[in-house]
Order: sequence, then C-alpha cells, then structure tokens
Amino acid sequence: MACAAAREGKSDTASLELLPSAPCKMSENKPGGSQNSTCVFCRKNDDCPIKYGEKKTHEKWNLTVHYYCLKCSVCKKTGASIGCVAPRCKRSYHFPCGLQRECVFQFTGNFASFCWKHRPVQIITSNNCRDSLLCTICLEFIEPIPTYSVLRSPCCKNAWFHRDCLQRVMDNTIFGNRNDIRYKRLRNTWVQAINAGVFFFRCTICNNSDIFQKEMLRMGIHIPEKDASWELEENAYQELLQHYEHCDVRRCRCKEGRDYNVPDSKWEIKRCQSCGSSGTHLACSSLQSWEQNWECLECRSILYSAGEFQKAKKHALPNTNVGINDCLLEESSPKLSRQSPGDQRKDLLRQGSKFRRDISTLIIELGFQVKKKSKKVFINKANIWNSALAGFRSQNFNPSYTIEIVYVNEKDHFGTEQPGSKQEFLSLLMQQLENSPLFEGSLSKNLSLNSQALKENLYYEAGKMVAISLVHGGPSPGFFSQTLFNCLAYGPENTQPILDDVSDFDVAQIMFRVNTAATVADLNSIVNDYYKYLELIGCLRLITSISDKYMLAKDILVYHVIKRVQAPFESFKQGLKTLGVLEMIQTYPEAFFHILCHKPENLSAKILSDLFTVHTLSDVQTLGFWNSYLQALEDGKSTVTMEDILIFATGCKSIPPAGFKPTPSIECLHMDFPVGNKCNNCLALPITSTYKEFQESMDIAIKNTLRLEKEENPHFI
Repeated sequence: MACAAAREGKSDTASLELLPSAPCKMSENKPGGSQNSTCVFCRKNDDCPIKYGEKKTHEKWNLTVHYYCLKCSVCKKTGASIGCVAPRCKRSYHFPCGLQRECVFQFTGNFASFCWKHRPVQIITSNNCRDSLLCTICLEFIEPIPTYSVLRSPCCKNAWFHRDCLQRVMDNTIFGNRNDIRYKRLRNTWVQAINAGVFFFRCTICNNSDIFQKEMLRMGIHIPEKDASWELEENAYQELLQHYEHCDVRRCRCKEGRDYNVPDSKWEIKRCQSCGSSGTHLACSSLQSWEQNWECLECRSILYSAGEFQKAKKHALPNTNVGINDCLLEESSPKLSRQSPGDQRKDLLRQGSKFRRDISTLIIELGFQVKKKSKKVFINKANIWNSALAGFRSQNFNPSYTIEIVYVNEKDHFGTEQPGSKQEFLSLLMQQLENSPLFEGSLSKNLSLNSQALKENLYYEAGKMVAISLVHGGPSPGFFSQTLFNCLAYGPENTQPILDDVSDFDVAQIMFRVNTAATVADLNSIVNDYYKYLELIGCLRLITSISDKYMLAKDILVYHVIKRVQAPFESFKQGLKTLGVLEMIQTYPEAFFHILCHKPENLSAKILSDLFTVHTLSDVQTLGFWNSYLQALEDGKSTVTMEDILIFATGCKSIPPAGFKPTPSIECLHMDFPVGNKCNNCLALPITSTYKEFQESMDIAIKNTLRLEKEENPHFI
C-alpha cells in the first residue's frame, strides 16, 4: 500500500505511516543493485546528493527515497506530494518539479514549502543597490536585485551571491551546456552549504553564522547537520605531526646537504619560530646556540612590515667572505616538493598566482569601501599639488567618503566655483606625483631622499594619494621601478636592486669602476680613492681576492637604492596602507605589478570605438564620420591624437584600471563644434553634411581647447 500510494503521488499520508513497532531505520545505499532503485516519491533513480539529497533505503520495507523528497510536517507523517503552505493555495508538486519551477523548500522547523507564487523574498531598498556587484564566491558580476537565483547576506549589505554557489545544483536543465564558463567555474567553486555543514556554514565576508544561517534557511538553503567535509577526511592533519627538517637559506654551508640534521651540533636544523615551515642549520645563519631566535625571510618580511623587526647590524664574520648582510638579503632556495600547511598558507598570501585575480576586479572590491556620503575637495587647477594636499589633510576629509571635486580660481575675485571630474583630478594628481622631487629616475622611478619632503611628511601623503586614486577609480601611477614594487610587495630584505636603479652619476661611476676592476691592486686602489664615502655608508670591507668586488658592488647598490631611503620608504608605505591598498598589493602582487610599473596600452581606433557607448537616437551618418575620424588619427593623418580625444571627453590620458564611471558615451547634436563633458564622460559630436566639415570641426575644437587649458594652467595638462 505504501509503495502504491507513493507512486500514485497521493496525499493520503495515513496509508504511508510506518508502524510504531517498526521504527524507520534508513540506511545509505551501498554498492550493489539497490543503488539504482527508484525513489518512491519522485519516481527518479538519480543519485545526486547535492541536488536531491542522499539516497536512502528502508531496510525492512525495501523503500528507497531521496532525503529531500521526504516531506516532514508537524505530525511527523510522510506523504507522496508536496503542497504550498500559503493559505488557499492548492498547488502541489513533486520535489523535482518544484525545484524546476524555482519553489522554495525550507529544511528547518516544520519543513514548509512554497510555490513559485508564494515563495519568500528578500526585501531590499532600491537605494542600497549598485549598478553591478561581484558574487563573493564565484566572483562573477551579478545584478544586485533579489531573485530566486540571487541572494544577499543579511549581515553584510554588499555581499551578494548566486544560490547555486551556496548550494550547487548542477543539471543541464538549469545550466545548459556543461562546457559553458559558468559551469566550469562552479565546478571548482567552494560548495558552501554542502561542504561546510551546520558548524562551518557562515557569511563569506564577516563569518557571521547565526544571522546568516537563519536567513539562508528561510530562503531554502539546505544546511546539513554534520561536520565540515574537510574535517572528516582521513589523516587530514597528518602533516601537522611532521617536523620540518630542511635548510632553506640561500647559501647552505653543510657539505652533507640541506636535509642533513645532527642534534646538539652546528648542523642541527632550527625551524622558523613564527611559522615552523622553514629551517636553517645553525651554522648557515651564524646562530651560536639553539636558544637564539630565527625567522625565515617571508616571516621576517611580515614582521618588518608590522614594524616589529629590527635589522641586525652588519659585521663581518671571521675567516669568511660572507656577511650577515647575506642572510638579510638571501633568496629562498628551491624547496622540495613536499609542503607543510605553513608553506601553503604563505604561498596563498604571497604568490597571488595561486588564485589569479583580474586587476579590475580587485580594484572594484577595494571600491566597495567608498561610502555614499560625499566630501567636497576644492582644487585650484593652477596648483593641483598644494590644493590636493590641503584637501586630503583637512580634518573633515575621510578617504572612504565619495570625493566631490570643485574647481576654484583664486585669481577670480568673485570666487567662481564649478564642478569637476574626479577621474580628471586624480589623473592630473598622478602626473604631478610622477614629476615631483619625491621620486628619482627617468622612466622607472625609485624613491628619492629629500630631507624637506621627509620633514613635511610628503612621502606619506604621496602613498596616500596613490591609494586614493586606485580605490576611487582613478589611474594607477605606472612609473614604479620593479625594485620599488618588490620592496612594497615582498619587503626590502627580500629585494635585490639593479644598477639601473642608480640615478646618481657619481655613484654609478664608483660602481662601474668596482665592477670593471681586473686585479686586487686595482680594487684596493678604488677602495682607497673612495675610503671616506665607503666608510660613511658602512660598506668598507677587507679585500682579499678579486671576487670581493661583487660583494662590494652589491653593498653599495643596496645602500644607495634601499638603505639610504629607508625613512622615505617607511613613510610612503604607511600612506599606501590607506583603505587597505598595500595589503591587497602584497596579497596579489602579480596583478598589481603591471599597473604600478607599466603605463597602460596605447590607445587605438578600436579601443576608443569600443569605449564610447552610442545613444540610441544618434545620427547614423555622424557615427560613420566618427569611426572614419578615429581611423584617420590612427593612420597619422591629423595632429590630434587618440590621447587628446580621451582628455577632451574625460580629462584622463588613459583608461583607469577599473574603467570609467560613468561609462563614456557619444551623442550627436546640431552644433558647430564638439563638446566634451568631463563630469559625465560624454562627447557630443557635431552633425555635419560632409566628413571634411566634421574633421575640421573636431580638429579645431580639440586642439584649441587643450591649448587654452595649458596656457591658463601650465600644470593642468
């Protein structure tokens, strides 16, 4: 009777009630013939725990059911059909059918179910929604509008995610082709609810569990009452019981090899006191005893960044050409294939390549910190640097507020104010910073040593400006040297500068003479010639062989490029910590390297054509002229450049890493000359009868506008 009633899909739950004397003993299917048995409720033999729940078989009655198909009510009876709990709603359905129609099943309380008309929804006020946000799990862009497939965290207002990312439900009926990008990304995505279980399922942003689980249960997310899957793996933490025994310093002096370990001797391996996943022989790091503290390079870099690490003074070791400085500047040797949990954690933090992230996505994430509350910053176009300093140093300025630019003219006695473009201002500010005395070098720049700037704390302000520009949608500097970037991302002690970093001609000459010395006598002569200078910078060393010239050159290079500017570097780094920018750089260095050390790609006709969106009612002929004009610029048939057009329309010389906001647009109007609205990134094109008239109008307006701006404000362009 029970089987018959279940197959007919009737709601006569009394006929399905199990006898009290025969308790419902369900067991998971074992390998064998019963694994493909049909569920008596939905009549499907699918065995997909993520979609239908675990497949279980009643041993005595030989009844097979999916866990999700069991419909529990207050009286604890089971039934073959599922009905909507909304009053007067007579819709009923099997579980798979309801799943297909996006019904909501609550796996808590009385296990209520709701049809597609009465399912619970999340109430979100419209002013809290943005144009587009990222799913915090799969990192795809989604519209922040609550639907069946899009949910919002109740504890973090900007945390949105796909329902499928929280509880993966993969089927061709939902995802279509299994080769599509969404499926492949979800296949490798953390399956939150199923894997985490009730003890570890929590908000992906703030880790709240109580409020988050309550809301997710209300919205029909099933949270199994089990431990996390990674906690149940056999020997999951076996590696924690293994001691790391390998010497990782750059120059291991042990003739028996890096894995040689003899307790109570100078060849005993000591592990890093911070992470325990790197090691050194006592002799390889000049440790006199086991009791001395030792940190590996990566942990030392972290402690250095936190201001807790003080470098040891440099002293020459007796009877050796290797100094303590070698340990401070050592490079990690290639490790064996084995990795401890400490290694894995540091790889995730320092390598970025483990989880490659698109730079625009990272900057958009940083931009989530910007609040809607705005703060006006008054900028004098003729003095961008000083007016920006005054605005950023104001007590009322908050870098997390939306920046509202107001241009003022001090020469105007009437105090005229006009709204300005934030991205234009940040672009001009980065140009001022690149040409400021805070940096030295031609194309790739390092920090300079400017005592007045250090006294006025300008290096801190410079780092703060870079951070604000990145977070608020402005351009990136694009002029950092690789050495400066490596110091920021990995720490100065992990960075080896190169000769190109030396911009001082006299220092470069000294290094050239040292590197080209052919004999010990020549090298000693050079040391005598520059004895006072070498003594002053702490680079004097005993010359015993011609090979000592390499260490001497290295010492001079490290001092001039890194040690000499240690104070400016620390100040600049503190400013770069604004809004968490430095931490993001150190977490994803590969992503940030290209925008901090390289200029954006050159503009082309296709890039500009794709950049500007076109109004629907635009003149077709004028748009044709526009495309022909761009092609003419690319072919060099005009004195106007692609960069001039972008400046004319947006105020920026290049496309910011996160793109423009609002998106640049084009409209066609009946007027004599084009007009650029930099606040809205809008370019109005003149409607003309011939292409020649269009080209002449564009050339005259753009060239004259940029020329006048440069004459009135020499530092403006």
